[in-house]
Amino acid sequence: MIWAQACKNCNRSSPTLLKRNPAHKRRYLIGGTIPYLPKGSVLIQFCPSSEVKEREERKRPYEFQNQRETIIMAMAMAMNVSSSCFCVAGNRTSGNRLRAVASEDLVGLKIKDDKVKLGGSDLEVTRLGIGAWSWGDTSYWNNFEWDDRKMKAAKAAFDTSVDCGITFFDTAEVYGSRFSFGAINSETLLGRFIKERKVKDPEVEVAVATKYAALPWRLGRQSVLTALKDSLNRLELSSVELYQLHWPGIWGNEGYIDGLGDAVEQGLVKAVGVSNYSESRLRDAYKKLEKRGIPLASNQVNYSLIYRAPEENGVKAACDELGVTLIAYSPIAQGVLTGKYTPENPPPGPRGQIYTPEFLTKLQPLLNRIKEIGENYSKTNTQVVLNWLVAQENVIPIPGAKNAVQAEEFAGAIGWRLTGEEIDELRSLAMEIKPVTGFPVEKL
Repeated sequence: MIWAQACKNCNRSSPTLLKRNPAHKRRYLIGGTIPYLPKGSVLIQFCPSSEVKEREERKRPYEFQNQRETIIMAMAMAMNVSSSCFCVAGNRTSGNRLRAVASEDLVGLKIKDDKVKLGGSDLEVTRLGIGAWSWGDTSYWNNFEWDDRKMKAAKAAFDTSVDCGITFFDTAEVYGSRFSFGAINSETLLGRFIKERKVKDPEVEVAVATKYAALPWRLGRQSVLTALKDSLNRLELSSVELYQLHWPGIWGNEGYIDGLGDAVEQGLVKAVGVSNYSESRLRDAYKKLEKRGIPLASNQVNYSLIYRAPEENGVKAACDELGVTLIAYSPIAQGVLTGKYTPENPPPGPRGQIYTPEFLTKLQPLLNRIKEIGENYSKTNTQVVLNWLVAQENVIPIPGAKNAVQAEEFAGAIGWRLTGEEIDELRSLAMEIKPVTGFPVEKL
């Protein structure tokens, strides 16, 4: 798909970043936003201005002029876009100059083969994954309710992620609400989405990560295998790519690690990892698995620009030293770093108790700078902060996608890179903000 960029000369207000707007079905630009178009279509805008200043061209290297427009058209044709899918934006055509930019879909074409090994395992996954915590949940997300509309949105998030080349999905046996009226377990949903996708696209490969809940009454290595098999039943899969211990148990942790090793040897998983593990626990788990010749592939922890505990408590350094991939959950701080929440409009539900109006007030200078940097790349706040994490190396962010728009936005976080100066500047600004409390089991 190719979308047109609103020209500064045509839009007297500050230019709006490219985005889809499902509310606008008409095929032209409305207020600087991109309307919702069928997949595979191309949107072209004619710029009413006959001249574009040279300095504007230098500032906007992603725009195509003259010969480069021909390249874009050739790419569109190579994607088998029919002439009937070309849409003209605007109503003035005489003497106008054609301007177009490549959409995030073209970025998606590049990232399909851009995978990294997970730790020391042979498993390869995309540089960014999708978290499925909110799918089916009625206890923390979705305003405590789940319905068919949200189900369809989650399905669209899955399909769009795969379309964009993001094929790594993280779930858990405790995600979703199995016992609430109308709700459903996240594993069940993910399994259903994969099954439906394979009907249309049998060759699609999806990497599934799920997690074992170290509940106090679960003891020994067999409890891990039993829980894993239950997860496989919900997912309707014979094996998963990654199985993780969701948090350290109050007791019985050695047995849990043994269970992970057994799962690998029985062919139920390709790789194993842990989650919310401190540096010392991480090293212990690594050594225990190493004795069996099994690499500890990952440690999934809370990590974002405004929550950098893994850098401060030795977890990030230990992961880098041991060759264990750090999977970052809540990488956009549960939506707070997107910029959509303000002191006057805090997040709904339990998140509002964590990210209070007072905290959001202190966050505004950082959000403003993130936005400024993003505008230089034609990227959103979300894409900037996710790219910041990827730039830390050995880190795979897994933001949660509730719908197709979010999934497509996440895909645009990779395939480019912030400068070293921008990375350092954002960290410096973030250090002035006192972080909120992380997941409590981190300090067990």
